[in-house]
Amino acid sequence: MENKTHFYFMLFGNLGHIRYALFSLGFVLYCVIIILNVLIFLAICLERTLHQPMYILILCLSINSVYGTAAFFPRVLSDLLSDTHTISPEACMIQSFAIFTYTANEFATLMLMAFDRFVAISKPLHYHNIITLRVLTVLIFIYWIFSMLFMGISVLLTARLTMCDNKLWKVYCHNYELVKLSCTNSLLSNVWGFFVLIISAVIPLCLILYSYVKILIICQISSSQFRSKAYQTCIPHIVILVNFSIGIISEIILSRLVNLEMPTWLSVFFSLEFLVVPPILNPLVYALNFTGIRKKIIGLI
Repeated sequence: MENKTHFYFMLFGNLGHIRYALFSLGFVLYCVIIILNVLIFLAICLERTLHQPMYILILCLSINSVYGTAAFFPRVLSDLLSDTHTISPEACMIQSFAIFTYTANEFATLMLMAFDRFVAISKPLHYHNIITLRVLTVLIFIYWIFSMLFMGISVLLTARLTMCDNKLWKVYCHNYELVKLSCTNSLLSNVWGFFVLIISAVIPLCLILYSYVKILIICQISSSQFRSKAYQTCIPHIVILVNFSIGIISEIILSRLVNLEMPTWLSVFFSLEFLVVPPILNPLVYALNFTGIRKKIIGLI
C-alpha cells in the first residue's frame, strides 16, 4: 500500500450535491441534540428539588449524549463538505475510544437506573438509605472510569497491529473495523474485544432485564394504584433501553456479518442509530414524562 499513514472513509465518495443536503440535516440534528440536552442539564442543575438519584441519572444520560455526539457529528459534518475523506490513525483511535466509551457509559447509566427503580419499588421505606447521592456518584464514577480503562486497552492493542489496508467502510472510526484491516495476528485484540463486549454490554443488559422482571413480579401482586405509579416511572426507562439496545445490536450485527447484503444507505442508518436517535429521544421522553423537568424547562424557555 502506498499510503499507510491515513485511513479513508469510503462511504463519502460519489455523494455529489446530496452531501449538502446531508450536511444540513446533520447540522440541524446536532443543534437539536445540544439544545435539548443542555436544557435537561440546566433544568436538573438549577432546580434543587430535582437533586435526587433518578434525576441525577437522567442528567448523566444528557452529559453522555453530548460527549458521544461531539465525537461523531463535527467530524462527519466536516467530511461531508470536504473533498478528501481521510483521518490520521491517532485521530481515528481517539474517535473510536470516545464512541465506545459513550456506548459503555450509556449501558452503565441505564443499569443504574434499573437498579434505582428496583430498590424504589421493592424497598420503598429503605430507598433513601440504600440509594444516596454519594453512593450513586461513586458507582457512576467507577463504571465510567472502567469503561475508559477497557477501551484504552483495546485502542493500545489495535495500535500495535500492522495495517495492510486503509479503507474504512464506515462514516466513523470503529475499533473492530480497524482490527479487520490488520494483516498480523489479531487474536489478542479479538479476544479482548469480546471480553469488553461482555463486560460493558451483555452483563449490564442482563442485570437490567433481571431488575425489570423483578419489578414486574412485584407489580403483579400489588394494588392497581401502586402498579400504575410503578409503570409510570419505569416505562420511560424501558423505552430508552429498548431503543438503545436495538441500535447497538444492529451495529454489532453489521460489523460482524460482512456478507450481509442490504442497501448502503440502510446499512449506514442502522450503524448510526445508536449515535443519533438516543441523544434526541432521551431528553424528549424525560421532559414529556417527568413534570418537574418539564416545568423547569418551560420556565427556562
